[in-house]
Amino acid sequence: MNQKCKSVIIIFGLAFVTSSLQAQEKKILTLSEAIQLSLQNSHRLKGSEAKIEEATAALKEAVEKKLPDASITGSYMRLSSANIDLQNKTNGGGTPTESPKVSQAMYGIANISMPLYAGSRIRYGIESSRYLQKATELDAAQEREEVIANTIEAYINLYKTKAAVNLVKENLSQSQSRVNDLSSLEKNGLLARNDLLKAELQSSNTELTLLNVENNWQLANVSMNLILGLPEQTELVPDSASLSLTPEVKTLNEYIQSALTNRKDVEAMAFREKAAQTGERAVKGEYYPALQLTGGYIAANIPKVLTITNAVNVGVGVSYNIGSLWKTKAKVQQAEARTKQLAAAEALLDDQVRIQVNQQYLNWLSSQKKIQVYAKAVEQALENYKITKNKYDNSLATTTELLDADVAGLQAKLNYAFAKADAVVAYNKLLLTAGIIGQTDNK
Repeated sequence: MNQKCKSVIIIFGLAFVTSSLQAQEKKILTLSEAIQLSLQNSHRLKGSEAKIEEATAALKEAVEKKLPDASITGSYMRLSSANIDLQNKTNGGGTPTESPKVSQAMYGIANISMPLYAGSRIRYGIESSRYLQKATELDAAQEREEVIANTIEAYINLYKTKAAVNLVKENLSQSQSRVNDLSSLEKNGLLARNDLLKAELQSSNTELTLLNVENNWQLANVSMNLILGLPEQTELVPDSASLSLTPEVKTLNEYIQSALTNRKDVEAMAFREKAAQTGERAVKGEYYPALQLTGGYIAANIPKVLTITNAVNVGVGVSYNIGSLWKTKAKVQQAEARTKQLAAAEALLDDQVRIQVNQQYLNWLSSQKKIQVYAKAVEQALENYKITKNKYDNSLATTTELLDADVAGLQAKLNYAFAKADAVVAYNKLLLTAGIIGQTDNK
């Protein structure tokens, strides 16, 4: 009786697990929804936000150098047996006085200084920090566009793997049906055993292919969930309608000019070069003296000896490091070298942008040509299978020819489905390199 109860519990447990797996949440996902979720949950963009906060704080630090510095110092001291020898030990009547016994002393000092001129180092430092902050913001905008492009590519990969699963399943169903038909013919002596084995072998190979494409789909599904911040177990169903694309493609020169104008990394590089040039001026400011307005208050009390109150002082201070005449030259050379490096990097980036746009434009044209070729190949493969099937039914074609025609048809369908999906990726990569992917409707 106990053994039966255990068996019942195990059966119900397995049934529960199976039902839980079957109840796995399905989510129909459009491309625009995938982009929005990826932007909301991107770890990369969160890191970019932290970099912007750091650059903003650096700018605030540079601005705060214009503010006055203030300090307060105070001290209380206990003295053991201090020997004090007053040079004038007589009172008003000429009678010598005894030296006081000092056991404690107190003093307090408050100082404040306001920079008036520092060789324009403060002004140029603020300007340089502002350029760097702007460059960091542009870097974040560039990373946002890259996140969009990566999401589109991951979405297309999910669509392709799902399409492959559906096509292979359809082909497997047809293959198994063919095996059943051929098996009946073989039993009735109307088909050679070898021909049946060929059909069964093709069906087995199709099953293995289905296993591989299902694994690829599962991996793509998990990867997409992680990108979107969704539970890994969510089954995503890509909406093929969101991939209907009828873009108005511009000329190559228009995309190149758009890239040079709108690319965030190009703008960021220009701001970094300006920051380096401004930093160079700031370093040269070390050749000049610093001028500041100063003020202070002093109070002191040594019982029976000295008391100081209301000692307020105001003045102008000038400081100049003579060593800067020979020490600053190397700093200036370093700053000039950084400016030259960024100027060269900007020119190199200009060349890279032109190459990238040309490459993606050619990829886009190639994707359109592939769609036309594979569409025609599907028609040819279907017609070929129809003719071969007709010949086979009339004993004019072999089983091998029929199976080969079936495989060719499956491959042509896969190629056509993949070509349409790849065209979406190619177009969006073209928009990315042109710096306008975030400005275009990607639905």
